Amino acid sequence: MLIKDPNTIPDRWGKRPSDRSVGELLNAGVIALDKPSGPTSHQVTAWARNVLHAEDISHGGTLDPYVSGVLPICVGKAVRLTDIVLSSDKEYICLMRLHKDIDEKKIINVMGKFVGKIYQMPPVRSAVKRQLRIRTIDELEILEINGREVLFRVSCDAGTYIRTLCTDVGEALGCGANMVELRRTRSGVMAEGSAATLQDITDAYVFWQQLGREKWLRNMLMPMEVLVEPLPKVIVKPTAVDAVCHGADLTVKGIHMLDDDIRKNALVALMTARGELIAIGKMMMSSAKIMSTDQGKAVDVERVFMDRGHYPKMWRFSTDIEELQTESFQ
Repeated sequence: MLIKDPNTIPDRWGKRPSDRSVGELLNAGVIALDKPSGPTSHQVTAWARNVLHAEDISHGGTLDPYVSGVLPICVGKAVRLTDIVLSSDKEYICLMRLHKDIDEKKIINVMGKFVGKIYQMPPVRSAVKRQLRIRTIDELEILEINGREVLFRVSCDAGTYIRTLCTDVGEALGCGANMVELRRTRSGVMAEGSAATLQDITDAYVFWQQLGREKWLRNMLMPMEVLVEPLPKVIVKPTAVDAVCHGADLTVKGIHMLDDDIRKNALVALMTARGELIAIGKMMMSSAKIMSTDQGKAVDVERVFMDRGHYPKMWRFSTDIEELQTESFQ
């Protein structure tokens, strides 16, 4: 990261996300739920609400009832990050059935042409307006071909319709095709290897509540900070954290470090040096501009997640480093 101010005073007030209690994680965390085939995403979210006794809960990225796999469940403050989850890239394993016998080499050749930017029309039964959209297929790997059935893995943009992809592949092959089965294996940074079933979550919660054994539930609960991993980061000085928590925008003088090559108007995560999410905002300057000036508003704060008072109100003090250190540690 770029160091804007190497003389920033040490952070002695924060708490690393990994050091939070289970109760704190339930107030600002996310679980990778392994959704079974059958119920809707809303149904399994409602079940999770009852299991975790959560007032605020939501899911990130609807899966059709017949689709299984990773469904991020956000609880507490993390609910306000659901839109970040929705925009994260996804990975699926799909079983597609061709309507005629096709040579394997032709299947491999045609499907390879779908890697990159593609045009898609959302299906009739969809939650979005039916208009032609551009989506990006990052990877499309054929795992197995057995007669007319093709098993493949696809990594793609959020909002890519795999059923439509199968239909388009069938048309390109000149035989027609349909999706038989689909499983989401990754949503953003959450993969099926760390996904928990509803029964796992239920048992883990009971173990914690009735037996005081928190390890199982702790392993399922991830801090909300994992949801902003795809965003560029700006590390805020400890002396400016509470000001942001009170709704102030971040000025250049309040920046300790930041990621290189952040563009103006980009959505960024404001973090403490200990890795805590403070807020999300829009860059008013590029990284290069911030490094070349000492004045002006750097980030327009849009959503604040950290509680007021978590850091002391050092923003009331002088910006002189020596005075800050004297007044903060006396």
